[in-house]
Amino acid sequence: MGTDRLRGRVAFITGVAKTNGIGFATAKVFAEEGAALAIADISDHVHERAAELRAEGCVVSSHTADLTKNDQVRAIVAEALDEHGRIDLLVNNAGMVICGESEAHISFQDLDESDWDFGIGISLKSQFLVTRSVVPHMIERGYGRIVNVSSVTGPLVANMQDSVYCAAKAGVLGMTRGLAMDVAKHGITANAVGPGWIATGSQADGEDIGGMNTPLGRSAFPEEIGKAILFLASDDASYMTGQLLVVDGGNTIQEYKGPSDLYY
Repeated sequence: MGTDRLRGRVAFITGVAKTNGIGFATAKVFAEEGAALAIADISDHVHERAAELRAEGCVVSSHTADLTKNDQVRAIVAEALDEHGRIDLLVNNAGMVICGESEAHISFQDLDESDWDFGIGISLKSQFLVTRSVVPHMIERGYGRIVNVSSVTGPLVANMQDSVYCAAKAGVLGMTRGLAMDVAKHGITANAVGPGWIATGSQADGEDIGGMNTPLGRSAFPEEIGKAILFLASDDASYMTGQLLVVDGGNTIQEYKGPSDLYY
């Protein structure tokens, strides 16, 4: 049961095609809290997610676009504004991989320019383009809550064969902080969430072992990230801006990360 923390708000959420992803989990949490939704993804499966939300009584529109293309982003933001009249809350979740595809892991020395451009485009440029299209409307209304999905990977830690993702997600945090400074006087906050190991459809083989070796002994559920995003998007976080909220089961605070029976 929700507590109507988002009653009367309209939220635009990207990356909502996967049934077991952070985006759809966030959309469900927002719907439970009373928000109307505009959900977007490059995949047509976003329309299926909208139908599922609508069946639960949510007011929702769904939109497809390549979020690395400015003209397509502007078009779906315009569609959402026509449908709902405004956008109060923005969650930039899309990134890392396209629905139905697997993430490429390439050592830095083997990257070519197209690998770099793709990784930066899908995880950083997409967030810039969506935010740049939405922010003027928030400024006009004098209110907004922006939550960008970053990661602990990049801002705090790194993995092998992941330098593009690290760069993009560190860039998300830097962009969030710069954005927060520019829009604060307009009644808008901008924060980022930093997930650790998450049991989503994008979790690669072996990553569940990483989750098992966190202090809490498991990967997070997508809805746990959704609830952290909800907090940052609600007025409960009205005096927070430019911050990274880490949700990683304590993984980044521990020095030893091997099997607990060998140390603890």
